[in-house]
Amino acid sequence: MRMMPAPRMGDAYTPGLTVTRHIVVRKTRRLPLPGQVLRQVGDRVGSGDVVARTELPGKVHLKNLATALGVLPDEVAPRLTVQPGGAVTRGGVIAESKSFFGLFTTRVTSPTDGTLESVSEVTGQAILREPPVPVEVRAYVDGTVVEIIEGEGVVVETEAALVQGIFGLSGEVNAPLVVVATGPEQVLEARQLGPEHAGKVVLGGARTTLAAMKRAMELKVAAIVCGGFAYQDVKELLGYDVGVAVTGTENLATTLVVTEGFGDIAMARATYELLAGLAGKTASVCGATQIRAGVIRPEVVVPGTRAITADEQHGGGLEVGAPVRCIRAPYFGRIGKVSALPVELATMPSETKVRVLEVDLGGGEIIRVPRANVEVIER
Repeated sequence: MRMMPAPRMGDAYTPGLTVTRHIVVRKTRRLPLPGQVLRQVGDRVGSGDVVARTELPGKVHLKNLATALGVLPDEVAPRLTVQPGGAVTRGGVIAESKSFFGLFTTRVTSPTDGTLESVSEVTGQAILREPPVPVEVRAYVDGTVVEIIEGEGVVVETEAALVQGIFGLSGEVNAPLVVVATGPEQVLEARQLGPEHAGKVVLGGARTTLAAMKRAMELKVAAIVCGGFAYQDVKELLGYDVGVAVTGTENLATTLVVTEGFGDIAMARATYELLAGLAGKTASVCGATQIRAGVIRPEVVVPGTRAITADEQHGGGLEVGAPVRCIRAPYFGRIGKVSALPVELATMPSETKVRVLEVDLGGGEIIRVPRANVEVIER
């Protein structure tokens, strides 16, 4: 039986969620297709500033003018009242034909505002296109433009506090951060939200109830950041299962960022205290989540925070004392500290041999799990 080589040091690295009071954040802001970049390297930008702009081609409409006019395709051109390239309006006449010595007139109208792009002499088919749709990309965070992507966008850099979550819904928002929960263990209920929270990023504690999320959307709360959310409530909220999570395009009035996982899970105290200490500052929040290749984390970014001292820094990486979060059953969402990193391989119930680590969950509870089942919480 051929022996498998022992994992190298690099093989044991576990990328984790970042929860830190100070980090340099670089955000690439790119158009979906080539357009105009509006900023230069060195420009200071606010989160709401437009940094690039383009236009998406409008929707195409087809109309067979030969059939509508009752003529041959090569007889359509003389009957056009708008020439190819000309502007059209919804309900406006684009072609007409007279018959029986001018006694009867057949008119063809445009189904949309826009442009008559072309008319085929072979088929008599007209192509009409709606007006282009303007697309603007905003900076998303307060910062400095450090790179130009020619014809596509920019890279914005900022020093900020950053909290990455496990799951989120809906897209980017920028709003002041307010604290509603009195602690990381408090469930966020609908009764705790009022008109004063409209347009704000609300910091909850543990799970946010479905009723609270619906209330937030009614009030037009910008975002909710909480420890947990029930998985079945996601389907209730959206009307469908998210499956392998690829989110961020949901048309919700309120963005959701879940920092710990599904269920009744309290927010990690360090995460709660970090965000609570930033109350009143403007936060950039995005619920976009992708857990397949090219991982995208939901996040809360608060620019303008101070640098941490050497005494406050954690060395990072997978080492004894590092804070970690379990990301697979049966300990999903549990948080603790690495208490040991055994060198030898351990045999799992599946009879595979893997590297493991021991995690102190507190209260004397120490578990042994595969290293792939945890992620480092960077602080």
